[in-house]
Parts: sequence; C-alpha cells; structure tokens
Amino acid sequence: MTLTRRRLLGAALTLPAAAFMPARWLWAQAPATAERITAVIHTARGPQRLDVEVAKTPAQREQGLMARDALGADSGMLFVYDRRQSKRRAFWMYRTRIPLDIAFIDSEGRIVDLRTMEPCLSENSTRCPAYAPGSAYHAALEVNAGYFAERGISTGDCVSAAVLLAACRAE
Repeated sequence: MTLTRRRLLGAALTLPAAAFMPARWLWAQAPATAERITAVIHTARGPQRLDVEVAKTPAQREQGLMARDALGADSGMLFVYDRRQSKRRAFWMYRTRIPLDIAFIDSEGRIVDLRTMEPCLSENSTRCPAYAPGSAYHAALEVNAGYFAERGISTGDCVSAAVLLAACRAE
C-alpha cells in the first residue's frame, strides 16, 4: 500500500466521524469576543475616556480591527502583551478598512510613540505597510485616525486600564 492509498483510506474512515464532531473542531474559529473595559488617557487637557475591546490572546491580536467598517467615536482596541515587545515589532493594516491612530504604551503606561495608519485592502499582505514604534512597548491602543490630535494626546501621556501592568502616577 502506498502512502497515497493510506491517506485515502484514513480520510475515508475519518470523514464519517467528522459528522459527529463539534463544528469548532473542524473549522478555524473567529477569535473569542474581546472583553470591553474603560481606558483613560491622562493628558494636559484632562482625562480622555475610551470604551475599548481588549485583545490579549494571539487570535484576538491577529484579528484586531480587521474587516470592520466603523469604530465608535470614543472606542478603540487595546492590545495587551505578557512581555515587552521589540521596537521592531510592527502593526499592519492588512484587510483593515478604516484609518486608525495607534499609541504604543510602555510598562509604566506611558505613550512612547504615536502613528497614523492607513487602510490596506490589498489581497496580498506583503503590499501593506508596517508601522513600527521607535521604542519597545507592552501594549498598543488603536482608535479612529485623528483622535489623538483632536484631544491633544501626545507621547509622554499616560494610559490607565484595569488590564495594564502599571497605573499612571501623578507627575
């Protein structure tokens, strides 16, 4: 029996059993619904509150805000990591339909870099630009493009949220 025949026989025996398996075993699932919390950005103009989805699993971070047509005015997504991310670890906009601002946040909750990211609708992911911060980070916050400028948010401002490792300290 050749390897091809073995595979064919295995498939013939496995396919009828697949009918009794839960669907989640057969197909890749969308990432679990992200937790929603309030994040506060402490600025010279005062606190700016956001309703954010928390992306803390690899699947949630990979999906991000991909394939969405809109994001609420005071909404965003907070990407949280267990360990420090390299300044070369970039975000990209593959299959992301809306322009976004991103704040890269260090272990103390401080914004270390801000970027504006343009949508990339290319079917070829290699044609989408990558947006890397100038510093290492522990979290990243995505919001609608223009949000940070409209509210006077800049590097050095502090972000607090229940899922971040550090709380903002008074200056």
